[in-house]
Amino acid sequence: MRDSLRNIMVMIELEIRRMRHDRTEFYTRAVQPILWLVIYGTIMGAAKVIPTGGIPYTAYITPGILIHSTTFVSIFFGLTIVWERDSGILKKLLVTPTSRYAIVAGRSMAAGVRALFQVVIIIPVALLIGVAFVPNPAYFAMAFFVIFISSAAFAAMSIFLASLMKTRERFMGIGQAITFPLFFASTALYPLEMMPHAIRVLAAFNPMSYVIDAVRSLIITGNLASLPIDLGAIFLFFVLMLAVASASFKKIIE
Repeated sequence: MRDSLRNIMVMIELEIRRMRHDRTEFYTRAVQPILWLVIYGTIMGAAKVIPTGGIPYTAYITPGILIHSTTFVSIFFGLTIVWERDSGILKKLLVTPTSRYAIVAGRSMAAGVRALFQVVIIIPVALLIGVAFVPNPAYFAMAFFVIFISSAAFAAMSIFLASLMKTRERFMGIGQAITFPLFFASTALYPLEMMPHAIRVLAAFNPMSYVIDAVRSLIITGNLASLPIDLGAIFLFFVLMLAVASASFKKIIE
């Protein structure tokens, strides 16, 4: 157990070093969510056509834009795994005593750390356009933890997909095909009540919906009534994705 935790921490440290050496990716990936907030959020907020329970529309969509951005980072983290497979790094890693579970958990949590840095860029922009956050450091800390765990879960999903996709081009296509349906079939841009019945059913099984609802409760509304259900769904998704990715990890090099 101690060795597994040490290996996980080493992979997280390695990811932090990568980020320190190349920060360009953070700024380029922040462009799209900033456009969502500044342009789309402002225009739709002025139109006042989407019921948000009295919350300004830009504030309402901020958690959804945050989670979409971090999920995008996590889903495409599998490209790193594909590159490491093609370069032979994974083969060397798999012959070490490190367990497959520790490798998957370490890689996934490294993606979670990368996602948190994305959040740190977007939140100041939201403050600049007038989004009012709940002034509670404990709530913010919990929101960051939720984002970290959910990003790690989506990264584990990405690792599972990498075990099925043999080329980077194919992986990128699958990543796009997954990310946007998850985003639009969630409560990121509109409440559940506005959705057609079929989309509402999909949203109920969409892990992104629970992540967005948890983060919205913690940093925007302060109403934590649904937080226990959201956290339960998020942790279930996290454990399930780690288990599936760990079971399929060896297929990556086959």
